[in-house]
Amino acid sequence: MGKQYNKVEKRTRRKNYLKRKREKLLSAKKLSKSTNDNKGTVKKAATKKTATKKTATKKTATKKTATKKAATATKKAATKKASEEKS
Repeated sequence: MGKQYNKVEKRTRRKNYLKRKREKLLSAKKLSKSTNDNKGTVKKAATKKTATKKTATKKTATKKTATKKAATATKKAATKKASEEKS
């Protein structure tokens, strides 16, 4: 029975060790958050970059639609000419 008792003791020691380790990690995390205020500026810069990319994408999309419109207008004009020549 002595060995079994040691296992129980070992489990409680392990449990306490893991608890201390977790608390240490959490406290370190809280400290790093309070001291690093520059992370907010990094996030703002990243958002600006994505906003710029979105506007660039919109510009290219409008260019594509303008080209498509011109192409369809040309096709319509060509068909109109062809139908006038036939009649």
